[in-house]
Amino acid sequence: MSAGGSISAMISSIKNNKRTRKSTFEKLGKEGRYSRKTKVHFKQNATKSQLREIRERLISQNKITFLKKIIIIFVLLVITIYFIGFAKF
Repeated sequence: MSAGGSISAMISSIKNNKRTRKSTFEKLGKEGRYSRKTKVHFKQNATKSQLREIRERLISQNKITFLKKIIIIFVLLVITIYFIGFAKF
């Protein structure tokens, strides 16, 4: 029986698993594409009233999209129940 090949594969697998791996963020950081010290700069500032309007608009849009999703799921559920319940096998 030739067990030497499988044992050597197991040993090399264990050695490869022991090595330390760098995360993607570490790799990008060394190349200069990613940095945690990056600061965001905006040329224009919004007033408190503009921020309030944006917030209210986003809340209303989120409610509308949530209701649309609920309606679609409900319709699909009803159709699925209809076909499962009334299908003759």
